[in-house]
Amino acid sequence: MTPTSNQPDSKSPLRVKKVIVLTTAMLTFIPFWKAAAIVLCDFGSSAFYAGGIAMRAFGPAFPWFILAVMLFAGVLLAVYVESCSLFVRGGVYKVVRDGLGDNSAKFAASAMAFDFLLTGPISSVTAGHYLSGLINSFLLQFGAGFEIPEKGFSVVFALMVTAYFWRQNVKGIEESSGKSAKIIAFSLAVCFLLAIWSFITIGLRGVQWPPLALQFSPESLGWLEGLDLHKAIGGLGMMIAFGHSVLALSGLETLSQVYREIEYPKPQNLKKAAWLIFAFALLFTGGLTFLSALIIPQELIAGKYNENLLSGLAMSLAGPNILKLIMQTLVVVAGVVMLSGAVNTALIGANALLNRVAEDGILTDWFRKIHRKYGTTYHIINIVAVCQAAVILVSRGDVYLLGEAYAFGVMWCFVLETGSIIMLRFKRATEKRDFMFPFNIKYENYYIPIGMSLVFLFLLGVAMVNLFTKQISTVSGICFTAFLFTVFKISERLNAKKANTMFEEGYRERMNTASASDLQDVVKEIDKPNRILVAVKDPDNLYHLEDVLSTVDADDTEVVVLYAKPVENVLLRQDMRSNASDENDLFTQVIFLAEKYGMPVVPVMVQSNDAFYAIVQVAAAVDAQDIVMGVSGRHGSNAQMERVVMAFSALKEEELKHPVTARIVWEGREVSYRFNK
Repeated sequence: MTPTSNQPDSKSPLRVKKVIVLTTAMLTFIPFWKAAAIVLCDFGSSAFYAGGIAMRAFGPAFPWFILAVMLFAGVLLAVYVESCSLFVRGGVYKVVRDGLGDNSAKFAASAMAFDFLLTGPISSVTAGHYLSGLINSFLLQFGAGFEIPEKGFSVVFALMVTAYFWRQNVKGIEESSGKSAKIIAFSLAVCFLLAIWSFITIGLRGVQWPPLALQFSPESLGWLEGLDLHKAIGGLGMMIAFGHSVLALSGLETLSQVYREIEYPKPQNLKKAAWLIFAFALLFTGGLTFLSALIIPQELIAGKYNENLLSGLAMSLAGPNILKLIMQTLVVVAGVVMLSGAVNTALIGANALLNRVAEDGILTDWFRKIHRKYGTTYHIINIVAVCQAAVILVSRGDVYLLGEAYAFGVMWCFVLETGSIIMLRFKRATEKRDFMFPFNIKYENYYIPIGMSLVFLFLLGVAMVNLFTKQISTVSGICFTAFLFTVFKISERLNAKKANTMFEEGYRERMNTASASDLQDVVKEIDKPNRILVAVKDPDNLYHLEDVLSTVDADDTEVVVLYAKPVENVLLRQDMRSNASDENDLFTQVIFLAEKYGMPVVPVMVQSNDAFYAIVQVAAAVDAQDIVMGVSGRHGSNAQMERVVMAFSALKEEELKHPVTARIVWEGREVSYRFNK
């Protein structure tokens, strides 16, 4: 959190000695459709590779299972809606920790980290295949007589994309919801155009529906090869095929990360975002994969277009070759941008996950060391980026190899997340829920989750089947998860003393500080016409802040939250520092409330020998129309207002640009006074 300092007239005995603007806590809240766009840049990107991997695993029946997975995504989104409504921050790690305990949470964090380490490489390598395929199409069109090696090109391109986003994340350039929305809008337009052209092609050529018969390759059966259990046990073959298609669910955990940023009212907007995500994924991933199976010859899906399926769809349409090349170009542009966005999301997600683990004291301070210039946890970002680069090199550009390894983290995170929510139904029976997964039986104070239990059993069944059929996934996933779990345990022991302190104190926002020179720096980023200054002091007395956040309009009002930290008062000749609150605790609660109500705030801390003078000075600097305070148990509301009046009288005439209303708010009561210019 970046501070600025201001030294006013040294002749005045009442001084604001230092100003700290807590920039890392200046949250930005976004509408539901932008939140959905961020998730879809990750979740929707699987449309570009899931179909080809499934085709190689169990044959021409792949579009039916990709479509089934997209329908099942709606079920999992409902699970995530209940999960998110219980937790503002933390995602799967915190849900599992509270539901199943610390060791299960460490396992879940390890599995999720494995997921993120593979999401980046599979997305960037796939983007490289699409780009190299497009280049080769143009080379063929213009008779170049040679092609570039797709796998080699994809490895180099993937490393470049990973390096670029590694640098962006170290610098702390945040993901833009606006950019994500534009990417999804463009992708949707390409999807619509591709679908219309596909229907015209089907009308001209006719249609032959994909078969339902499963044709497993030896490698897709893993340790079950030769046992023919999928033939002897009804439904097992379908479970195996579903397990090979489940990587199409990549990116749903992003919903847990973005929920923190969804604007008020959060639960309603979360549901809207979930519906948008489901509809887009069903049409984009499910629909285009199915159209690919209807139009592209099976031998081309299995061969030439196995790693760039939607490019194959564009080049298999009816019409002139030059128009098909233009269509392929649009598909590749959408794919490269979307898949590259997934690389960035994977880095952000891994960093956020490991920071959540570190906040519990499990990882030592070395992991959360703040970059001096950029204020980011660069050690974690460096480790994740290096691991992703290593995965890219080991894969040698083989998307199927990456897809086979990928399923472990995805499935076990879903299993643990769902199981934890079931446990929390009983552990937190009295807690109000904004949404509950359907099909429950009420018994006394409990809602027994019949529907979610069925989902859990299905997920557990698929995860167990994958253990025996996905050898690469099982071996690599278990090894990596065991390794990271061991790192967590060793680090936790080394950090035991601090971990106990952090557990007792609870979660606290991390502060990063630097210096500047002018109080006016506080208002540089404030551009909304209305400004409210909310003075805070006690983390347990924030009723007035909650009242403001629940009533103001975020579109035209800026809320500046000020803590005037006491120092020595030269007038009263006494040291006030013993009355100071811990700013970490205080602003952690401030940020929690901001997240809860989806209302952005500008947190500011000043050091001053007179809190009321500081409040008035900062209010004048930010041009606030209202000052809101909580009632003080030490002074009482009337004495507080008198001190505010005295502080206003010390202002120069030119400093008060317009009338200001000061309000002291507490539960059920309010005292106000209007100061005219």
